Amino acid sequence: MREELFTPVKIGNKTAPNRIGINAMEGCDADEQGNPGPRTYERYEKLFDGGSGFINLEAITAQYDNISRVHQLSIMPRNLEGLSKFVKHLRTINNDVVFVFQLTHSGEISHPTLSKRIRVTEEPLYGYEDARLIGEDEVKTIMDQLVLAAKIAHDAGADGVDLKFCHGYLGSQILRPFNRHNWKYGGSWERRRQYAFDLTERVIREVNDPDFLVGSKVSIFEGFPGGQGSAGPDSSVMDLSESIDLIKGLEERGAKYIIQSAGSPSHTLALSQADRHIPDHAYFHHYFQKVCRDNLKKETVVIGSAYSIFRNGKGTNFQAVSPEKNSIRFWGNKNIREGVTDLICLGRQSFADPYVAKKILEGRENEIKWCTACDNCIEFLIRQENVGCSTYNPPYTKRMQEIRAEKGNLREKHT
Repeated sequence: MREELFTPVKIGNKTAPNRIGINAMEGCDADEQGNPGPRTYERYEKLFDGGSGFINLEAITAQYDNISRVHQLSIMPRNLEGLSKFVKHLRTINNDVVFVFQLTHSGEISHPTLSKRIRVTEEPLYGYEDARLIGEDEVKTIMDQLVLAAKIAHDAGADGVDLKFCHGYLGSQILRPFNRHNWKYGGSWERRRQYAFDLTERVIREVNDPDFLVGSKVSIFEGFPGGQGSAGPDSSVMDLSESIDLIKGLEERGAKYIIQSAGSPSHTLALSQADRHIPDHAYFHHYFQKVCRDNLKKETVVIGSAYSIFRNGKGTNFQAVSPEKNSIRFWGNKNIREGVTDLICLGRQSFADPYVAKKILEGRENEIKWCTACDNCIEFLIRQENVGCSTYNPPYTKRMQEIRAEKGNLREKHT
């Protein structure tokens, strides 16, 4: 019997050959101009050869003044040639993949030694007091840069863009209730949501290609007071009414897919990607996926996150569930079959083994290198290093040992 995971799914006017996707995972491996470097090529060549039906190119920045990573991929006019060459090359490996670019701006979580932190809230979020308050004119400039980036993605051959409204980046900072003071995109929910709506409308209008996919990755609930999905600027109570209104409004304006996420790696990392010591947080994502699926039209594709932690059902400290009913394969098929999600995306697992989809499809599941959720890939990211899997990739194993010998153990685990 054919599995749900290996049935095609239509996203807008594109069709993904299967329902296993790759989430946007930063590698910190661009060249000095922000173009894909040799390690970027190496990672994505494997991902395109790995059999997944949908791939989201990692947080690619439309400017370099406010960034969170050294060697972050960029998407500016200077990058069109490099990105076009990159996409063309990957298409020779697999032309069936639906390939989108995740457009980002770091805002208050920009790295202060690499760039400058900026904020849109009069009161700075705790821990980000050094961020400079910006006004409507600067926000408009950022929106102009993101719209231009979408045009460049289109011209470079991408199938679409993911307008990033998740994980504590600028989109989240504007959308969350903590953005309480009145300005064009602040205060009431009607004002806060308008940023996402205006940006989506502009991208669709100015790219002007019905085949070009526009969607968003959304943190349905960030998990801290005043974050996305909370009842108010000081409330820790979950209230998903704004998140639901957001995704429905994006759909009304032409979004063809929503990538469900939760948490913010800079604040609530274990919610964003379940920690191996408390893996059960992954089940919350199933609920958030169902909320999306229940509130969107059938043709709007819901893409679910936080599946890597389930592995093959073994080796993770889940309680009350037998391993054979708690794997990526089990939950992917079950959640698609039961209308929880339409497609699943893997994050950390893509570093451990980019060939998961192909190995499952070919009956080689016993050959899969399962992510151990050690989070060493996150440590590489935090330390501004090229990111890879230190469990299965010897050069990264060696580099992690060198880093810890030089700098000691990581004190705090948040990006």
